[in-house]
Amino acid sequence: MFNALSILASAIPAAFLVIAISVSASAQAKDNIRARDLGIPFAGTTGPLNAITDVTGLEVGQVTVIKGKGTLDVGKGPIRTGVTAILPRGKNSTSPVFGGWFTLNGSGEMTGTTWIEERGVIDGPILITNTHSVGVVRDAAVSWMVDKGWAADWHAPVVAETYDGGLNDINGFHVTKAHALDALGKAKGGKVVEGVVGGGTGMICNGFKGGIGTASRQYQVGSQSYTLGVLVQCNYNWSRNDLTIAGKEVGKRLKADPNCFTDSRIKRHFGDYWPYCDSLTVSSTQPDYARDGSIIIVIATDAPLLPHQLRRVAKRPSLALGRLGTVSNAGSGDIFLAFSTAANEQLSENKISNIKMFPNNHLSTVFRATVDATEEAIINAMVAADTVIGINGLKLVAIPNDGLKALMLEK
Repeated sequence: MFNALSILASAIPAAFLVIAISVSASAQAKDNIRARDLGIPFAGTTGPLNAITDVTGLEVGQVTVIKGKGTLDVGKGPIRTGVTAILPRGKNSTSPVFGGWFTLNGSGEMTGTTWIEERGVIDGPILITNTHSVGVVRDAAVSWMVDKGWAADWHAPVVAETYDGGLNDINGFHVTKAHALDALGKAKGGKVVEGVVGGGTGMICNGFKGGIGTASRQYQVGSQSYTLGVLVQCNYNWSRNDLTIAGKEVGKRLKADPNCFTDSRIKRHFGDYWPYCDSLTVSSTQPDYARDGSIIIVIATDAPLLPHQLRRVAKRPSLALGRLGTVSNAGSGDIFLAFSTAANEQLSENKISNIKMFPNNHLSTVFRATVDATEEAIINAMVAADTVIGINGLKLVAIPNDGLKALMLEK
């Protein structure tokens, strides 16, 4: 997210106060290079922002929490974590949306999905954080919905997670109710900050520093045009070996510094996986096997899709992951959520509703937009991310954009 983030991660004093950076969707951070700027070919037509916020009315807010450096001291840090919030109709609406979900591999959590499966409706915001902060973020979402006057006696909001314990003091429980409420309150439309931000602050993706990524596609049925947007929190495939972009074996061919521990005086966590930096003999050293990670994918569209159709859409990110080389490892939490903002006041659970339905025989157009946008969102998450140093001096390296661009230019 920030050029200064790598400096923050490696050079701030251990007693430095918590930095809680509130990031709205339209925040003016550095103009990150995106995947298209590197010559990576993508199919389909994007929306104006190439972001999930191209879906009208949708808002995104993010809070990033950073503190400390050096040896892990549980409860104190170092901290590399945060919260990302998605509000399907914006924070001033209390109207639900139709939704559907799918899990490609279930070693993870997304709250509220049992109720979505039962009734096909999503009430309230969607939040993403780290694995051990799901509870406090969910409670914050319930509190926010009560204060906003959402019409129900009880609430089951959607909160999803991926594991940031490689970089973050995850057992210190540093995400608070205030952080989640801040992300919700500052959510806006417009540009979405990507990379090391919000819930994606401590994540690794395909062996490189990962985080938040987004993309969008426009598609047409007859004379009617629609928009579909995707946001990912990318933390899957901790090895680079399988990464494939545009059909090229990027993970195996890209010359990049390894992930490693920067201080040999500090005992390593994951010591069987990443070496000390000063013991490396080959710059491309990387384990042959992949640790499991996770990815959360949220798909939004303004097309009038019903819950059974959205469940079908929610399966399609699986194909984007396959394009990029993953097999969805046994311990990975690969969980996907899709919703439609099309039905507004017409969507009522208390009276007969007159609601349009997208034609089933044209769903392949939506499927293709989903796969294409998901693929691009994942690569955007990696391209935008900076190198970060976290607990016990573990350094997770950003994908070298110049090297990736050079590979894309090869014939």
